[in-house]
Parts: sequence; structure tokens; C-alpha cells
Amino acid sequence: MSSPALRRALRRAGILLLTVLAGALAVFFAMKATPGDPALAALGENARPELVEAFRHTHGLDKPLPVQFLAWITGAVQGDFGRSLTLAGGVPVGELIASRLPVTAFVGLYALVLAAAISLVVGTVAALQRGKAADTVMTSFAVLGVSMPDFWLGYVLVFFLALNFPLFPSYGFTAPAESLPGALLSGFLPALAIAAPMAAVFSRVLRASLLEVMHRPYVQVARSLGHSGPFVFLHTILRNALIPYVTIIGLQVRYLLGGVVVIERVFGIPGLGSLMVDAAFGRDYPVIQACALTFLVIVLLTNLFVDFLCMRLDPKARA
Repeated sequence: MSSPALRRALRRAGILLLTVLAGALAVFFAMKATPGDPALAALGENARPELVEAFRHTHGLDKPLPVQFLAWITGAVQGDFGRSLTLAGGVPVGELIASRLPVTAFVGLYALVLAAAISLVVGTVAALQRGKAADTVMTSFAVLGVSMPDFWLGYVLVFFLALNFPLFPSYGFTAPAESLPGALLSGFLPALAIAAPMAAVFSRVLRASLLEVMHRPYVQVARSLGHSGPFVFLHTILRNALIPYVTIIGLQVRYLLGGVVVIERVFGIPGLGSLMVDAAFGRDYPVIQACALTFLVIVLLTNLFVDFLCMRLDPKARA
């Protein structure tokens, strides 16, 4: 690795670590500022004061906040996120995360693949048919998709494709480890509900990017060299138009994770989002903090991968 590339990689790694630390601080103290007491949530509102104090002492909740944060972040670095207080009393939080994360990752990737596939078709057709009926139809669907909340779309999909036309299950999820076809079938509606608004954003960005690149001088040069239309489109126009497209996909990952949290509740999917919501209702701070930190790391690593991919697509960025 060259010296500039090494410095750039080290700088990005440093920024990533600082962002994770800042996010951990924000999540920890935000949880401590919320109303409610994990001891009362675990023992009941009518628990005796001595039992409440013993619970707080056992789990370190009676220590100063800086001491609690230092103990938590030190354990998190070592892979120990503590133990569940109320949701699954005494179970290590890491085990809960490990059991739920594959489900959320599957649904999220499923939605991302659907969004990318839909947007590539819609954005490309709209750009190639600019000003024609196909462009108008595709653009209208994109505007409609942006306007639809994912949870509302989830209920609409259940009504039409699960209740009126029983093509897909309306509730529940089959884990990929049990049956991949079952996971693809049971995960289609939730993935589509998450993917539709993202596909609308992706397709609009791709259409605008394609139209901009089509008028660049190097495209005219490629055509003047006698290359066929499909060759010019694939190797010159689409390759350069994908840079902002890939960038917006990376930026939308945080909205993807937010959609997963909501949609998992709608469809009864036992993923990380459902775990986080249940932990919030139960005032299970270690679980909420671990889930939020996991989501943050996923977003940061995804953005890092997107930066690398954009460098590979753009020859000037590799210089």
C-alpha cells in the first residue's frame, strides 16, 4: 500500500473509532437520562426498597455515571456487553445480539438487494426514455414511493398479498438457517416494505446521474471511436453514473436500519430491531446500548466500504 493510501486508511480508521466512541457516549448518557428505573422494571413497582437497592448494587447501577460508562465501554471493547437486566434476566447481552443479528442482517440485505434491483431498472429506463411516457410513469412511481412510510406500506402489502391474495405469510419469519426458501418467502413482504421507499430515492438519483453523464465530453469521444451504444452505456456512462448512486446507497443504510426496527414489529420478525424495542419498554439499558452500538458500527463499516467501492469506480480517486 502506497504512503498516501496508508495515511488515508489510517485517518479513516481513526475517524471511525472516534465516531464509535462519541456514539457510545451519546447512547449511554441518553439511556441514563430517560425516565424509568430498571430495578423497578425487573422487580415490580411494589418491590421493597432494600431489594431495589440490592439490585442496583449487584448490577453497578449505584455507581457514578462516569464509572458505569468506563466499565461498560471497557467490556464492550472486549466483546462483553454485560447481562440483560429485565428482558432476559441474567442472559449475556452478547448472546442476545448474536442470536438476533443474522435475522436482521438477512432482512436488511434482502431489502437492499430488492431496492437496488428495482432502482437500476426504473432509473435506467427513465433516463433512456427521458421525456416519454415511460419516463413519466417511472418518475411518478418514484415520487409515490418516497411519499409512502414503510410501516404503512407494510400493512398495505399484508392486506393485499397476504390476506386478500394469500401469496405470502402475513406474520412470522423462517430463519435462513432453518430454510432458505422459507426465509425468502416469509421475508419478501417486510423486505419489499423497506425497499420500496429506498428504491424510489435510488432510482431518482440514478436517473439524474445518467442524464448528467450522457452529455459529458468523454462519452462523445467514446461514441466517435465507433463503439456500439450498449458498450458505451455499460463501460462509460453507467460506470461513471454509479458513483453517486453507490454513495446514496451507503447514506441510506441508516434509514434501512431504522425501517428494519419498525418493520420487524409489524411482521413479528425476531430480529435486532424487535429486541431493541422490547428492551426499551423493559428499561433494559445494557441491551438497548448494545443494539444501538451494533447499528452504529454497521453504518460506519458500510460507509467505509462504500468509500472504497467509489474509489474503485473512479480512477481519479485512486491517484
